[in-house]
Amino acid sequence: MQITNISDAKASLSKLIKIVQETKEPIIIGKAGNPVAILSAYKDNLTPRTLGGSWEGKVKVMDDFDESPEFKS
Repeated sequence: MQITNISDAKASLSKLIKIVQETKEPIIIGKAGNPVAILSAYKDNLTPRTLGGSWEGKVKVMDDFDESPEFKS
């Protein structure tokens, strides 16, 4: 894992991004000798989205939900 300081990271951001893309290893960015951020490669989330949630099974949509009520004048 590579470690760099903020001023070096600002000066060579394109180079650091290329390194992260090629090696898939994160780069730690530090300030005054303390780590403050991690530059890492983006990973797509390819897992299928699950629908439902906490309301699943608790709500029922009536059969006539889409019908307009008849108004009497």
